Amino acid sequence: MDTNEQKIPLWRQLQAVAGVLQAVRSGVSGTAALADVSADLRPGVQALTFHVLRSLGRAEALRQLLASRSPPPPADALLCTALALAWREEDAPYEVFTLVNQAVEAAKRSAATQPQASFINACLRRFLRERDSLVASTDNKPVAVWNHPKWWIERLQKEWPHDWRAILAANNRQAPMTLRVNVRRSGVLPYLQTLANAGLNASAAGQSGVTLAQAKPVQDLPGFAQGVVSVQDAAAQLAAPLLLSGLTAMGPLRVLDACAAPGGKTAHLLEIADCTVTALDVDPARCERIHQTLQRLELQAQVLVGDAANTAAWWDGQLFDAILLDAPCSASGIVRRHPDVRWLRRESDIGQLAVIQARLLKALWPLVKPGGRLLYCTCSVFRAEGEDQIKTFLAHNTQATLLPSPGHLLPHNGANGDAVPDNLACDHDGFYYALLEKRTP
Repeated sequence: MDTNEQKIPLWRQLQAVAGVLQAVRSGVSGTAALADVSADLRPGVQALTFHVLRSLGRAEALRQLLASRSPPPPADALLCTALALAWREEDAPYEVFTLVNQAVEAAKRSAATQPQASFINACLRRFLRERDSLVASTDNKPVAVWNHPKWWIERLQKEWPHDWRAILAANNRQAPMTLRVNVRRSGVLPYLQTLANAGLNASAAGQSGVTLAQAKPVQDLPGFAQGVVSVQDAAAQLAAPLLLSGLTAMGPLRVLDACAAPGGKTAHLLEIADCTVTALDVDPARCERIHQTLQRLELQAQVLVGDAANTAAWWDGQLFDAILLDAPCSASGIVRRHPDVRWLRRESDIGQLAVIQARLLKALWPLVKPGGRLLYCTCSVFRAEGEDQIKTFLAHNTQATLLPSPGHLLPHNGANGDAVPDNLACDHDGFYYALLEKRTP
């Protein structure tokens, strides 16, 4: 913990964490909710919030035992925050009695929770007295054990009967910080040496990646400001080389990166091949992030604002050699980085997202040259957004051939653990990849 965090009273941080949790429960993304936290509080609050979201199922089960009726939302958020942080002593970020005392102090100091301060105090004091028996009483509840919604657990059990436990366990652990080395500026081995010279431990991850033993602010990374490296998960780093492999000998390529923001894959395409890239995204603010990414890396692409499915509004009529479609999805493969996702998603979202994905595939496929390729990918572990989506597409597009592709990559922690089918030999998020080639007439 840094000196600044030590100066901030814990009760203030707990108030802020409870505010973020309440926002997530109302449908606001964790990223947006944390952005509203004051800058001096944000680092500590983010760490505590992620801890809470990874234990929220257990906390809610404990709260149900402590109080048969839900208190008002602000009080419930603060109570569940304290329970999530304190339920397992060996993982608690602070001494458990301190957490309880500071949670009660937080309740007393907020107008939104002051009327329930005595109630929160009574619940938490009972929790301290009966913790072992209360926790044991929740051990038969899957939502408490796995800290995911019931529908999510049941869907994984059906779709991944041998791997669902590993997926959920991976989701509940902290993701590493993985970097992509810009091969125009350096290489994996030279950059590992640069990190070692700076006293930073790291290991190789795939063709162009390095994984840090300890996450660092990007401004502290050697060469980041100069465009030597970018932050990108190892699974996401597969996209550009998979799409372009075997095509680069054809000369300058015309490539479309649909749904491109924030620009990581756009940049990777430009780093590994001499090509003309059009980066498209529907959100103007997110397109600005593409510009910022390219500027730092000193790369150039045509950045357009537009709906990829409405091709008439932005396409110039020239076919593309390659299209990267990183389609909007449930983000169920990146829960370890965004632990709020599991609590934001509803089961009905999956079918709605699958409709959007199918619409994008249908719209973009005609823009591929004969002999060209389209790479479909999602950061999802659900089959409706991956394997099932592509099976349906192939059944209705006889001109399309599925080339060797990774398919579903399930989230995996650690290079030396037991890998599930199709996994890389490194630590990575969950993803799906299908490489489609358009046969010549």
